[in-house]
Parts: sequence; C-alpha cells; structure tokens
Amino acid sequence: MSNSKLYKGSLTTIILKLLNEKDKMYGYEITQKVKELTKGELQITEGALYPALHKLEAEGLLDVEVAKVDNRLRKYYMLTEDGAKETVSKLTELESYIKTMQALVSPKFSLE
Repeated sequence: MSNSKLYKGSLTTIILKLLNEKDKMYGYEITQKVKELTKGELQITEGALYPALHKLEAEGLLDVEVAKVDNRLRKYYMLTEDGAKETVSKLTELESYIKTMQALVSPKFSLE
C-alpha cells in the first residue's frame, strides 16, 4: 500500500478504538479485523503491531491476559481505565485532524 505512511501515525488510535469496541483481542485478531474493516486496504504487520501493543502496555493503557488456547498460550489485550480515557482523547484528536485535512484538500469556496 503506497500510503501506509499515512496510517502509521494512526496505529495507536486504531488499536485503542478496536479494543474499546471489543473487551479483549489478541494480536492476530487485531490485524484481521483491520484488514476486514478496510477491505484489505490496510494490512498491519506483526512488526508494527506488537511494538505498538507493548508500548501501550508499558504506558499503562493496556492490560494483558494470557490464556491457553489449543495447547498454546495466547495474549489478550484489553484497555485499562486510563486506556479508555486515552481512546476518547485520541479519537477526538483524529477527528479534528481529518476535518482539518478535508478543509485543505476539499475547500468550499464562497462568494460572500
């Protein structure tokens, strides 16, 4: 994807938003949900996802729960209380950014 650099700065917001919608998710599940929601336009690699998840965990925004699934250990990520607050903040920030970019890309001219 040629515009993947545009998405890179939004990865944290994407992760927080998905975890806000679903109580807990594991890494591969997050990558597949993003792929599904964007109809394949955005594909998050493990190399980008796991460092972001670990950073969010270190910042106290995510909790981790380990469960045994099919004889394998699986890490589930979920928002902490601070993570839920940060999600609201990040989404507001992103919405503002999108509005600003729309104003720049598609300005409405007025004769007033």
